[in-house]
Amino acid sequence: MQSTLAERISRYTQSTPESIGPEISGRLTRMVGLTLESVGCPMVVGDRCLISVENHAAVEAEVVGFADDRVYLMPLTAIDGLRPGARVTPLSSAGQIPVGFSLLGRVLNGAAEPIDGKGPLQPEVHIPMTGHIINPLERAPIRQPLDVGICALNSMLSVGVGQRLGLFAGSGVGKSMLLGMMTRFTAADITVVGLIGERGREVKEFIEDILGEEGLARSVVIASPADDSALMRLRAAMLTTRMAEYFRDQGKNVLLLMDSLTRYAQAQREIALAVGEPPATKGYPPSVFAKIPQLVERAGNGKPGGGSITAFYTVLTEGDDQQDPIADATRAILDGHIVLSRRLAEEGHYPAIDVEASISRVMPHIVSDTHLRLAQRFKQVYARYQQSRDLISVGAYVPGSDPETDFAIERIPAMKRFLQQGLKESAPFDESIQMLQKILEAPSPKQANLAQRK
Repeated sequence: MQSTLAERISRYTQSTPESIGPEISGRLTRMVGLTLESVGCPMVVGDRCLISVENHAAVEAEVVGFADDRVYLMPLTAIDGLRPGARVTPLSSAGQIPVGFSLLGRVLNGAAEPIDGKGPLQPEVHIPMTGHIINPLERAPIRQPLDVGICALNSMLSVGVGQRLGLFAGSGVGKSMLLGMMTRFTAADITVVGLIGERGREVKEFIEDILGEEGLARSVVIASPADDSALMRLRAAMLTTRMAEYFRDQGKNVLLLMDSLTRYAQAQREIALAVGEPPATKGYPPSVFAKIPQLVERAGNGKPGGGSITAFYTVLTEGDDQQDPIADATRAILDGHIVLSRRLAEEGHYPAIDVEASISRVMPHIVSDTHLRLAQRFKQVYARYQQSRDLISVGAYVPGSDPETDFAIERIPAMKRFLQQGLKESAPFDESIQMLQKILEAPSPKQANLAQRK
């Protein structure tokens, strides 16, 4: 029996989406530098869209501002082939990112797309790019030390679970190497690494030589090298933080490494200047100094009984200037700063951590009184030697003139050895404290000789 018209319509209706609305699109009207202008397409800041290009792949862009009926776009990919009047179509699922434990061992770009050649992602869930802001009064306080495997940090600049620290240094002083050591040695459940705006060569070297197979197996790497668009670098930093937030919400202790926060600020500067925001401090618009705390404040402890994000952000100091505006603003909002010294690096002292210029603001709350006293005593002795270093080197200091300086001269060789560490050497937390105590409380060579004679 032939089906009736009503039955056929009913079958077709079941296989048709419930709501089919008109496709709204706009057109491209202007392009200046990397800033694109579109009209006729209602979108909000943060929305993503596709710009149709003849004989080329479509260009993906994101809304970064507007003026009257004009919408300002920044491209995420190359912009070859754009022409006036090109069609601009909004993307419906632009704000969702893939997350899940199946992403461990994968390398993504700033658009959350795999770039490691291991096939498509198999995410457990998609979540919004913008995470929920935790009330600061609901966060668990930082009370537990974290073993990072670096002797100088464990003993002199103890890191707490949920702390956020900055790694301040100029170029070529060993920031990436120090990050790699912490990646291998830190006692964390999951590591999320963001390589933002660095050399493309370093991405593969970091994954193969520093992380290795074992480290990569418990890590997610988001890479956006220097030749990516400013918007892609910005999104990569946000994606890195959002990925760490997801694992923290699952009750995991996460180690977040971002190299570097300065490139994130420079990407925001490019975007802000392109849409007409006036420059302020050394060419940085005000929005840059608003974006940095919005990013780093998302790290830290969750609610009591939940997970945590312990974050390390590298900060480039141009010309080793610690008063660089980005370095100065970052230092003020982080829970401590680790300064790498070019002088120490040139002397072959690695890691080149300047313990005098560095500080961990939570250390008094997470270590014992004995440990804190030993660390303070170490700094006093080390500083006394540095103050008299020039006199000692030219032979102008007379032994016996000052007992404290004599003590510093006796201990400085052991102190320097204590602060140095090989790239593949791990220094557990308790062992670092024992070594610190041994250096300061062990008898001097003169005392040892007297004891043997007696």
